[in-house]
Amino acid sequence: MAKVLTSKEENYSQWYNDLVIKADLAENSAVRGCMVIKPYGYAIWEKMQSVLDGMFKATGHQNAYFPLFIPKSFFSKEAAHVEGFAKECAVVTHYRLKNDEKNGGIIVDPDAKLEEELIVRPTSETIIWHTYKNWIQSYRDLPLLINQWANVVRWEMRTRLFLRTTEFLWQEGHTAHATEQEAIDETDLMIHTYAEFAEEYMAMPVIMGSKSETERFAGAIDTLCIEALMQDGKALQAGTSHFLGQNFAKAFDVQFANKEGKLEHVWATSWGVSTRLMGALVMAHSDDNGLVLPPKLAPIQVVIIPIYRGEDQLPMISKTANRIKKELEAKGISVKYDDRDTHKPGWKFAEYELKGVPVRIAIGPRDLENNSVELARRDTLSKSVIKQEGLDVFVENLLSEIQENIYKKAFDFRAQNTHTVDTWDEFKDIIENKGGFVSAHWDGTSETEQLIKKLTKATVRLIPLDNKKEEGKCVFSGNKSEQRVIFAKAY
Repeated sequence: MAKVLTSKEENYSQWYNDLVIKADLAENSAVRGCMVIKPYGYAIWEKMQSVLDGMFKATGHQNAYFPLFIPKSFFSKEAAHVEGFAKECAVVTHYRLKNDEKNGGIIVDPDAKLEEELIVRPTSETIIWHTYKNWIQSYRDLPLLINQWANVVRWEMRTRLFLRTTEFLWQEGHTAHATEQEAIDETDLMIHTYAEFAEEYMAMPVIMGSKSETERFAGAIDTLCIEALMQDGKALQAGTSHFLGQNFAKAFDVQFANKEGKLEHVWATSWGVSTRLMGALVMAHSDDNGLVLPPKLAPIQVVIIPIYRGEDQLPMISKTANRIKKELEAKGISVKYDDRDTHKPGWKFAEYELKGVPVRIAIGPRDLENNSVELARRDTLSKSVIKQEGLDVFVENLLSEIQENIYKKAFDFRAQNTHTVDTWDEFKDIIENKGGFVSAHWDGTSETEQLIKKLTKATVRLIPLDNKKEEGKCVFSGNKSEQRVIFAKAY
């Protein structure tokens, strides 16, 4: 297999696009801005989905499903929410087509105009809170902890596979609580859940923090997020959890009778991650040879490839390969034995390297004689000869080592590309020439935030949850600052 990727150093954006397509993760569809997620890409998403779904259910959440279409009038009930999403909404105005040969064939039937236009959901707060009004009457109905796996549509002008598409897949949690503190605790719990998933499964170190007022979710009182650093020095928001206060409860009149029989509005949260995590997974770890997948999310953790000259050698190799496959699968390891005769071993090596399979095992006649295999690691590209006896335990431990090594590499990269600055010249130099996270004082005003963004394209990514109060001067305005925040250019 010839080299198929543009190098990261040459053109990072093209490298990313090449990799997503060549590794069979996704491709552009006939609908502008939308994507087709291919089986290999969807298999990774399914593993993400399965893990997250288990984590949600372990914390008491249940899955439900709500309509794709939202009456336009619902959006007018929460002013900040509609303002935040108005420019991205796709609107359904008619419900029928007809054949009109005089006007060019199939047209929208003008007689089939909807009485009320429908919004294709960009997010589901409004339709869900309208529904919750019927579900919640008493404190006994609380907390209500609901999640849905769904697709959403946000009309994007500039799109990129997984990172920003008009339609994408995600999950969105929507919860209702009797007290403010319960809702705040839920918001905090879910951002920690996302951080645990990112670090333990994606092998991607993240920082947890609060968004600035300008960057908050439309309609939220507070937005918590996790931010990761990609290999080109840009930040990527990988998950958000929103404390909505009573804004949506009041907009949709969702009240409950408390223990004293008095009516109160409930307290709300919403939280979500999307197929953007697929883009993060690609950019956080991969190299010029292809994907580097953490074993916990790899659809194929081990691939076994036979090496033989004549067809007469294959049966004995296959017998050994299938025994090893069975032993590994007994350990819960996903294994593929690729005995296709349509491609040479070298082509297969390159293919599975491109697809990021963590461990490759090659078996030939000499290996049968020596009771050994050749084993290659995707994370380091190193090869070694390993005895077949105890191979299942060796590979099980190796997969854990690879998972940890991928995380450490990403963690070290972030550490090397996190800079503390105190002057505007330092700030501009890092942002424009080096990239990465920049820890700097900010006076807390949206005016300063917008000016910094205008001049450098860098934004306040977050105010870390574990931030220490530290008096200083704003890196831009020179005004008093109570703490440092994290700035970066971002996707």
